[in-house]
Amino acid sequence: MESWFGLVIATLATWRLCHLVAHEDGPFGWVAWLRRRAGGGQLGQLMDCPFCLSLWFAAPFAVWQARGVAEGVGLWLAISGAACLVEHAAADWRRPSLPLIDLMPPDRSESSNAKDRE
Repeated sequence: MESWFGLVIATLATWRLCHLVAHEDGPFGWVAWLRRRAGGGQLGQLMDCPFCLSLWFAAPFAVWQARGVAEGVGLWLAISGAACLVEHAAADWRRPSLPLIDLMPPDRSESSNAKDRE
Protein backbone atom coordinates (compact mmCIF):
# COMPACT_ATOMS: atom_id res chain seq x y z
CA MET A 1 0.00 0.00 0.00
CA GLU A 2 1.28 3.48 -0.82
CA SER A 3 2.41 5.32 2.29
CA TRP A 4 0.33 8.44 1.57
CA PHE A 5 -2.77 6.31 1.01
CA GLY A 6 -2.15 4.42 4.25
CA LEU A 7 -1.76 7.72 6.08
CA VAL A 8 -5.07 8.99 4.67
CA ILE A 9 -6.81 5.74 5.62
CA ALA A 10 -5.29 5.81 9.12
CA THR A 11 -6.27 9.47 9.60
CA LEU A 12 -9.87 9.00 8.49
CA ALA A 13 -10.28 5.79 10.47
CA THR A 14 -8.87 7.47 13.58
CA TRP A 15 -11.20 10.45 13.14
CA ARG A 16 -14.19 8.16 12.56
CA LEU A 17 -13.54 6.18 15.72
CA CYS A 18 -12.99 9.36 17.76
CA HIS A 19 -16.16 10.94 16.44
CA LEU A 20 -18.16 7.77 17.07
CA VAL A 21 -17.04 7.46 20.68
CA ALA A 22 -17.18 11.16 21.58
CA HIS A 23 -20.28 12.36 19.71
CA GLU A 24 -22.54 9.49 18.70
CA ASP A 25 -24.74 6.89 20.37
CA GLY A 26 -23.33 4.09 18.21
CA PRO A 27 -25.18 1.11 16.82
CA PHE A 28 -27.98 0.02 19.15
CA GLY A 29 -26.91 2.79 21.55
CA TRP A 30 -23.94 0.79 22.84
CA VAL A 31 -21.50 3.73 22.76
CA ALA A 32 -23.94 5.91 24.70
CA TRP A 33 -24.36 3.05 27.17
CA LEU A 34 -20.58 2.78 27.59
CA ARG A 35 -20.32 6.55 28.04
CA ARG A 36 -23.00 6.48 30.77
CA ARG A 37 -21.25 3.57 32.50
CA ALA A 38 -17.93 5.44 32.41
CA GLY A 39 -19.56 8.34 34.25
CA GLY A 40 -17.66 11.49 35.14
CA GLY A 41 -14.39 9.79 35.98
CA GLN A 42 -11.23 9.72 33.91
CA LEU A 43 -12.59 7.19 31.43
CA GLY A 44 -15.80 9.19 31.01
CA GLN A 45 -13.83 12.38 30.41
CA LEU A 46 -11.65 10.56 27.88
CA MET A 47 -14.72 9.34 26.01
CA ASP A 48 -16.02 12.89 25.72
CA CYS A 49 -12.86 14.31 24.11
CA PRO A 50 -12.21 13.42 20.44
CA PHE A 51 -8.78 15.05 20.65
CA CYS A 52 -7.72 12.86 23.58
CA LEU A 53 -9.19 9.79 21.92
CA SER A 54 -7.21 10.47 18.77
CA LEU A 55 -3.97 9.70 20.61
CA TRP A 56 -5.27 6.29 21.62
CA PHE A 57 -6.89 5.38 18.32
CA ALA A 58 -3.92 6.60 16.25
CA ALA A 59 -1.43 4.33 18.02
CA PRO A 60 -2.35 1.02 16.34
CA PHE A 61 -2.50 2.71 12.93
CA ALA A 62 0.98 4.13 13.51
CA VAL A 63 2.29 0.67 14.41
CA TRP A 64 0.67 -0.68 11.23
CA GLN A 65 2.30 1.98 9.03
CA ALA A 66 5.70 2.44 10.71
CA ARG A 67 8.93 0.74 9.75
CA GLY A 68 10.68 1.64 12.98
CA VAL A 69 10.20 3.11 16.43
CA ALA A 70 11.16 6.69 15.54
CA GLU A 71 8.94 6.65 12.47
CA GLY A 72 6.16 5.12 14.56
CA VAL A 73 6.23 7.96 17.08
CA GLY A 74 6.15 10.53 14.29
CA LEU A 75 3.28 8.74 12.54
CA TRP A 76 1.40 8.38 15.81
CA LEU A 77 1.48 12.13 16.40
CA ALA A 78 0.84 12.93 12.73
CA ILE A 79 -2.20 10.67 12.49
CA SER A 80 -3.58 12.04 15.76
CA GLY A 81 -2.95 15.62 14.65
CA ALA A 82 -4.53 15.06 11.25
CA ALA A 83 -7.59 13.49 12.89
CA CYS A 84 -7.84 16.57 15.13
CA LEU A 85 -7.77 18.80 12.04
CA VAL A 86 -10.54 16.73 10.48
CA GLU A 87 -12.54 17.06 13.71
CA HIS A 88 -12.15 20.85 13.65
CA ALA A 89 -13.20 20.96 9.99
CA ALA A 90 -16.20 18.72 10.68
CA ALA A 91 -17.24 20.89 13.62
CA ASP A 92 -17.06 24.00 11.44
CA TRP A 93 -19.09 22.25 8.78
CA ARG A 94 -21.77 21.20 11.30
CA ARG A 95 -21.99 24.70 12.81
CA PRO A 96 -24.87 26.64 11.28
CA SER A 97 -23.64 29.53 9.21
CA LEU A 98 -24.41 32.99 10.49
CA PRO A 99 -26.39 35.33 8.27
CA LEU A 100 -24.32 37.84 6.40
CA ILE A 101 -24.44 41.22 8.07
CA ASP A 102 -23.91 44.38 6.12
CA LEU A 103 -21.22 46.15 8.07
CA MET A 104 -21.37 49.28 5.95
CA PRO A 105 -23.34 52.14 7.45
CA PRO A 106 -26.63 52.88 5.68
CA ASP A 107 -26.34 55.17 2.69
CA ARG A 108 -27.21 58.64 3.99
CA SER A 109 -27.19 60.24 0.58
CA GLU A 110 -30.78 59.18 -0.22
CA SER A 111 -32.17 60.54 3.04
CA SER A 112 -30.25 63.82 2.69
CA ASN A 113 -31.45 64.21 -0.91
CA ALA A 114 -35.04 63.64 0.23
CA LYS A 115 -34.66 66.40 2.82
CA ASP A 116 -33.20 68.74 0.21
CA ARG A 117 -36.24 68.19 -2.01
CA GLU A 118 -38.70 69.13 0.75
